[in-house]
Amino acid sequence: MSNVERSIEVAVPLATAYDEWTRFEAYPQFMEGVREVRQTDLTHLHWRASVGGREKEWDVEIVELVPDEMIAWRSVDGPRNDGIVTFDPVGEARTRVTMRLDYEAQGVFEKMARLMGVVSSRMAGDLGRFKRLVERDAEVGAWRSAIRGPE
Repeated sequence: MSNVERSIEVAVPLATAYDEWTRFEAYPQFMEGVREVRQTDLTHLHWRASVGGREKEWDVEIVELVPDEMIAWRSVDGPRNDGIVTFDPVGEARTRVTMRLDYEAQGVFEKMARLMGVVSSRMAGDLGRFKRLVERDAEVGAWRSAIRGPE
């Protein structure tokens, strides 16, 4: 299992950054290779993306979601990946967005890509595109409910 963590500061209030990130179906606008993210119910998302030049699909479960603080997920099928995105205020109108991804590379190409830092580079690019998107767009409505993991 490999892991990557990247952060970026965005020039928007915490709630705005969080709201934009919870627009799951908008991920293809800023995540490279992501073709579609569809929310199938309150806690499940279906992903379709190009990974190493091959189309892959998988489902993830949101295991914890605390408004304006964090979103954690785990894959329930397909490529193994778990992660968390946290949101931390850095002043009144700035937010640090930190994304951590734990994943299992499949096949020779993905293992080589991992060694070359492709996932880390792609994550940095995704966060940069998110920054441009959230700083450009006006505030949007988003889902503000909480999901608590098992106690």
